[in-house]
Amino acid sequence: MAGGEQEKKGMVVLYPSPGMGHLVSMVELGKLIVSHGFSVTILIVKAHYNTGSTDPFIAHVSSINPSISFHTLQPPSSLPPNPSHHHEAHAYDLLRHTNPSLRAFLLSSSPCALIIDFFCIYSVDMVKELAIPCHCFFTCSASILAVFLNIPVLHESIPKNFSELGKTPVHIPGIPPFPADHMILPMLDREDEAYKGFLDTGLHLPDCDGIIVNTFEALEPRALEAITAGHCTLEGLQTPPIYCIGPLITEGRGNISTVDCIAWLDTQPKGSVVFLCFGSLGLLSAEQIKEIAIGLEKSGQRFLWVVRSPPSDNPAKYMVSPPEPDLDVLMPEGFLERTREQGLVVKSWAPQVEVLRHESVGGFVTHCGWNSILEGVVAGVPMVGWPQYAEQKLNIVILEKELKLAVAMRGYDEGFVPAEEVETRVRWLMESDGGMELRKRTLAAKDAAMAALQEGGSASSALARLVSEWTRPS
Repeated sequence: MAGGEQEKKGMVVLYPSPGMGHLVSMVELGKLIVSHGFSVTILIVKAHYNTGSTDPFIAHVSSINPSISFHTLQPPSSLPPNPSHHHEAHAYDLLRHTNPSLRAFLLSSSPCALIIDFFCIYSVDMVKELAIPCHCFFTCSASILAVFLNIPVLHESIPKNFSELGKTPVHIPGIPPFPADHMILPMLDREDEAYKGFLDTGLHLPDCDGIIVNTFEALEPRALEAITAGHCTLEGLQTPPIYCIGPLITEGRGNISTVDCIAWLDTQPKGSVVFLCFGSLGLLSAEQIKEIAIGLEKSGQRFLWVVRSPPSDNPAKYMVSPPEPDLDVLMPEGFLERTREQGLVVKSWAPQVEVLRHESVGGFVTHCGWNSILEGVVAGVPMVGWPQYAEQKLNIVILEKELKLAVAMRGYDEGFVPAEEVETRVRWLMESDGGMELRKRTLAAKDAAMAALQEGGSASSALARLVSEWTRPS
């Protein structure tokens, strides 16, 4: 698209929360918007809590996408004390107090639209005062969006902490009932500042001009039907238009381990390898790591396993400079030598998208982060879910009971999975008739995802409707 046409269509501003997790999805959304003739500016806020560095990623994106620029907002000089130990509470605080800087930028740049992360929800009223269209980009599933919209309803109807309710089923329109203790982690205590932020999100999402969701209609029809019918929100709150523009898959980021991983996979039989990866924040204890090793070895299955160092006594230091795992200490004695022909253990990181799409990979043990789930679906790889944090316990219920695209690793909700379960579940996934059926359903979901992304498909049509809103005469 010529630069003149981009200028004619104008600039869209994207506003993610700090850290890599939501930034990468916003960048992928930005690329789609650029393809429709807009320029994109992504706002960056440096957090006072540790999120790891995004600078190399931003530099990489800037170098290959000239229509995407980045602008750092001036953070507040100080923030009021916040006793919550959840980083989500601090994200809400930081972004709320960054509103003056956001306002100044919007006034100086006059964008044709602003797209916010849900952690930026406190900016909606101010943006509407400026008469700028404001949409929320919801990076989780439509099923989790149903939960968010329903939080104000739950707040009125359930006076206790979710943590006190144990396995009591919670009912939300459009999704399967789930145990109360599987609620999104920062919401377990209703007195926590993070809970209050999530409650305000549920109250103010309906104030947005629309909600963009990283999913596709064929994947979550029941949740989307409940949302669009207005069954999830508090009475009197209108559900804004929903735009399902996914699956958005983040492109790979270069790493020295890429060559080793892919070269090893190239030597393995088709569909023979189970890939185990638990996300950048999925930190397992040293004892749990040993149990996984024992289970994998006994299973006899080929494996590619990403191992990170166990949790540190100083989490802040870990986020700044994660220590490289010492495999000689973490693995059972002789494990690496005995399994040299069976599997490969990779330290800290692997190119997940490339790995999942490799023809040698036939199964995926995942922490159930939504991005990882979509990557598994698009690759057509059946999954075993082992939730770790955030909304992941909800995700496994939805994946297993509603979408039927995964089975749960038993013991995840007890905080420890024994080697026998790892062995049994991995064998089931790779060898059983049930694993074969799961593979067929995943491949069907992959076909539906590809259809959604094609021209005229549900995702491309939703994006076209969205961008048309920004080019209408006022």
